[in-house]
Amino acid sequence: MKLFEHGVYLVNGSQLVEDGPEAAACIKSMTGKSVSKEEAAKGTMAYGILESHNTSGNMKQLQIKFDKLTSHDITYVGIIQTARASGLEKFPIPYVLTNCHNSLCAVGGTINEDDHMFGLSCAKKYGGIYVPPHQAVIHQFAREMLAGGGKMILGSDSHTRYGALGTMAMGEGGPELVKQLLSKTYDINMPGVVGVYMTGEPAKGVGPQDIALAIIGEVFDKGYVKNKVMEFVGPGVDKLSVDYRIGVDVMTTETTCLSSIWKTDDKVKDYYEIHGRVEEYKELNPADVAYYDGMIEIDLSQIKPMIAMPFHPSNTYTIEELNANLMDILDDCEKRAKVSLDGQVDFTLKDKVRNGRLYVDQGIIAGCAGGGYENITDAADILRGASIGPDEFTLSVYPASTPIYMELVRNGCVADLMATGAIVKTAFCGPCFGAGDTPSNNGFSIRHSTRNFPNREGSKLQNGQISSVALMDARSIAATAANKGYLTAATDLDVDYTKPKYFFDKTIYANRVFDSHGVADPSVEIKFGPNIKDWPAMSALPEHLVLKVVSEIHDPVTTTDELIPSGETSSYRSNPLGLAEFTLSRKDPEYVGKAKAIQKAQKAIEAGESAEAAVPELKEVLDAIKGQFPEVGDGNYGVGSTIFAVKPGDGSAREQAASCQKVLGGWANIANEYATKRYRSNLINWGMLPFLIPEGDLPFANGDFLFVPNVRKAIEDKDTEISAYVVKDGGLQAFELQMGELTDDEREIILKGCLINYYKG
Repeated sequence: MKLFEHGVYLVNGSQLVEDGPEAAACIKSMTGKSVSKEEAAKGTMAYGILESHNTSGNMKQLQIKFDKLTSHDITYVGIIQTARASGLEKFPIPYVLTNCHNSLCAVGGTINEDDHMFGLSCAKKYGGIYVPPHQAVIHQFAREMLAGGGKMILGSDSHTRYGALGTMAMGEGGPELVKQLLSKTYDINMPGVVGVYMTGEPAKGVGPQDIALAIIGEVFDKGYVKNKVMEFVGPGVDKLSVDYRIGVDVMTTETTCLSSIWKTDDKVKDYYEIHGRVEEYKELNPADVAYYDGMIEIDLSQIKPMIAMPFHPSNTYTIEELNANLMDILDDCEKRAKVSLDGQVDFTLKDKVRNGRLYVDQGIIAGCAGGGYENITDAADILRGASIGPDEFTLSVYPASTPIYMELVRNGCVADLMATGAIVKTAFCGPCFGAGDTPSNNGFSIRHSTRNFPNREGSKLQNGQISSVALMDARSIAATAANKGYLTAATDLDVDYTKPKYFFDKTIYANRVFDSHGVADPSVEIKFGPNIKDWPAMSALPEHLVLKVVSEIHDPVTTTDELIPSGETSSYRSNPLGLAEFTLSRKDPEYVGKAKAIQKAQKAIEAGESAEAAVPELKEVLDAIKGQFPEVGDGNYGVGSTIFAVKPGDGSAREQAASCQKVLGGWANIANEYATKRYRSNLINWGMLPFLIPEGDLPFANGDFLFVPNVRKAIEDKDTEISAYVVKDGGLQAFELQMGELTDDEREIILKGCLINYYKG
């Protein structure tokens, strides 16, 4: 695999010319014409799709309107509640509400099914589509029933990726969907576009997860595609089935790219035809000369079965390399665990080594990444006639949709899998985010799913529990299962892959999915369970801010799972205050108490009472501030909390990573950089200031008070450098906060306190 250091021209879809002094002459000799870099940049597929959806008239500053929206049952309640508070009357474009996360109604009594009934009633009232639990995971339903060539889809799940079908899709926090529901736009600068030029053909037994992990391992740490669009081109694409392309595509999220798009061909057309939607097919190819801001060149034939060891999809090795250097790599995992787990529990995988081989406790093939038809039929071919054994090892398979499950039943693959001792379950995202198949303490799971962050498998550090996940392809998981839990690459087995043809039967959707066909029924009353709560009132940004640092995180990357845990906490995502009690609970259990303690001051201010009386430690702080800024006084300052993290926001799109901080009185985050655009957008949409400071010595520590004078004016004046002070020892120590680029709307959202306030006017 090669990452080009400079921009690259793709000529005639098959030749790469690196940008440089000789590039123009080279291209002219190949094509017989001169093409400027600016013109060639318009030749990408991404540019064409973005241009057709841009409403600003300025391709440098985009204002995008999407064709369709999709959400699942962790996110749609909050989205609709926010939109209702902002004046929602009907869904202006198709909006699909799937139920694949809180599907198991086993936590908190009725609250999960209450959310589902809320969703169904809203689909009726506002004119949406409702997919009941266990019918399909969000992204598989979108592939089967929503995607369209040249279209754009926005989803409130980070793995919203349908590029292999010619659909540019993006995963964002809920407030961005709220904007679309209110007929507003998605505002971004024109993103960079990085090509992924594929050649060769994967070796037998190498699956899409292997390709994806190889790419992630190469680009993540370098930030090579961060907030850019990945565009898949080259002759290697032609060698891949559509299911295979989908399997690679869905994992692009783990590179931190913004979106993805692939060239399309007759195989994609056949996919649409199989699903009864051939009219949605559109042939997509880059122009004869297309310029990319970067290029990843990958020879598919050189990729070997891969494994991403705990605790990140970029911690990649070939399985061959792992087996050859087992103890050294396991030692490295222990070192990583000390950082990721903050030393809260003892972690080792060395006790999994039996007779020189790595033994795993669990295999999972599931969700939007692993639950595809081809992944499961190949796994069935590997396992046919085998046994997973009667020891600790278990294998669970989750087809990504009921139509896939139905076809696997009809062609005998389900019977083949179950005969081995595997369990085949319904469409459910639980194993991917810690709400299903949690291993035992010290357990080790291999999964064809999307993430292996700490606790993503469902264990709880705060209770002394630890289990962990490695990511692998379904084929190598099946090979490991055939060897009764001993780690095995699929390429080590000689298997006849039967590749049974897929027949899509949409009968189950016709019988069970509610589709309003865009017709709203205002007479429908929304069903509210007792756990579904409105957002609390949020104040506008004050003239001056007093912030207390209540958490300090020095991990290289902080995931959204660490900011707000997944798993069983998902059941409380319709209750903002209830969910907020879990904020940072696995990373900094003292955070909630500290944030609520300082929030008392802001609540006192809003009630017209004394902040100092509510929080006595503020008296000394305010005395020091007024010594230098005597104008600070009643009615012109606010008090709240902030956290520092080196690089927060990798992973999920869930808005609650930011909103939970806000409802606990958070006014800001301070970071060296933000891991993803979507987390920074979530902060902004909840009225939180996304401050930056340079890497190096921190000017403050956990527990310190910070003062940011004239912060409101700084936002109004579009300042990028904002003066701040550490309040210490009766005095003020100056330092600078930086503010990245904000759109005019984003500034107004921050000034008004949150997106809800912004739309209320």
